[in-house]
Amino acid sequence: MKRRRSDADQQVAELLRTAKESLQLSVAFLSRLDGTTQHLEVVESSVPFLFQEGNQQRQETSFCQAILDGDLPAVIPDVRQHPKAMALPAARLPRIRSYVSVPVVLSDGELYGTFCAAGLTTDKGLTKRDKSLMTVLASAAAVIIEPGVREQERRRELLGRLEPVLAGGGPLVVLQPIVDLATGVRVGSEALSRFPAAWGKAPDVCFAEAHSVGLGHELELVALDRAAEHLTAVEGYVAMNISPATLLLPEFAALMERLPLERVLLELSEHDQVEDYDALAAALAPFRARGMRLAIDDVGAGFSSLRHIVVTAPDVLKMDRSIVSGVDTDPVLTRLVGSLVEFGHGGGATVVAEGVETAAEAVVLRDLGVDLGQGWFFGRPAPVDPPVAAAPAIPVARTPADEVPGFMARRELAV
Repeated sequence: MKRRRSDADQQVAELLRTAKESLQLSVAFLSRLDGTTQHLEVVESSVPFLFQEGNQQRQETSFCQAILDGDLPAVIPDVRQHPKAMALPAARLPRIRSYVSVPVVLSDGELYGTFCAAGLTTDKGLTKRDKSLMTVLASAAAVIIEPGVREQERRRELLGRLEPVLAGGGPLVVLQPIVDLATGVRVGSEALSRFPAAWGKAPDVCFAEAHSVGLGHELELVALDRAAEHLTAVEGYVAMNISPATLLLPEFAALMERLPLERVLLELSEHDQVEDYDALAAALAPFRARGMRLAIDDVGAGFSSLRHIVVTAPDVLKMDRSIVSGVDTDPVLTRLVGSLVEFGHGGGATVVAEGVETAAEAVVLRDLGVDLGQGWFFGRPAPVDPPVAAAPAIPVARTPADEVPGFMARRELAV
């Protein structure tokens, strides 16, 4: 069965058709050379039973390799005049008698393969001018195929990184404390995935890359499973991140069935697109009925998804760090946070501030009515091995921002 051509292959086929018709030869083809094998990628042929897309031959026995090595000229009007050509398999079957071949070179100088035309009869009319035409067409073909080549390289690189992580049980999962701003008590933790530092990529980028190569759902579920393991190591709730699409999978439901749901806070980003809110609600309903809570993450980073909040009726709103950082000095952020607190509390939701880094920010957030805080001020994300008790309640006097010893004490206890 003949494979269906991609749009790029179809464009290359048009170039090959131009070459075949201009040179009046039997076949024109684009071949890929991988070092050992010549692959016929795209073929335009008057004798398709002899030249078919997908055919392969040993690279070292091809006309193209002999031409690249300089053993044969790029333009061969009569193959019979070249003993080295006549010794090659293609001189016997399919009895090639005329040939033109030029290299296909990508923008970085990498040799992809060859752009060729061949005839089953001699053609003394083939000249260097025909080689020039083939070179121009080959350059155009290189421009067309390069994006696909780079995409394949990207996929190979990503799979080479991600598959070992999955085989090893998934990413490292660390916990970051979540603290009650009024009392200083550690009430929960967020589970955060960490990938090898050598990658130099943020976790959200790693998950996005995994989705781009078809491993995203698997990676999310493995990370969720590892996050769930921490439920036995800490007190309070554990917040776990999931995308709406992964949430709809049966594997997600199976995982949730075996967890103490009253201690699970499921986080959806405000930015994650929801294709079907009814399906999302149906998938969440049985778990929310058993005590699982739902949070919308990154609230305030962009208001295009306010419908996301209204329709899902979350139990928790997590304010993005972009509106938390500097809230103690920026009156615009202060008003914005105050409005979000009013909005959240009006709907019965708990409001959490992410990215809290200073005592001054913590005091202002508390005074604005924000319920919980998370950020480096309270503790950095860290692995958890032995059971860790929640931080004890520490009274916080309403003192100026530069005199809040209680917050500093909480930070030390929560790390």
